[in-house]
Amino acid sequence: MTELLSADYWLLWAAILGFALFLPVRNLIYVLYVRRAQRAGPCDEEDRRRLRRRAGVTAGLLCFVFAVVYAQYLFHGRG
Repeated sequence: MTELLSADYWLLWAAILGFALFLPVRNLIYVLYVRRAQRAGPCDEEDRRRLRRRAGVTAGLLCFVFAVVYAQYLFHGRG
């Protein structure tokens, strides 16, 4: 188990962190998108599906970048 916590596996930990953050972040972004769309007018089911796909892409990119940067900082320090 100690070997899994070494700096050699920082990409594995970044992937785990990214997957763990994906669903809550996607749901948060989706709710924000839907609320903004509803202010402009009524939102039908097709709009909600489009907004969910858009939230998934945005959350995926955001979680991937955050997880890689955080794991890099955590395992390799500032330098």
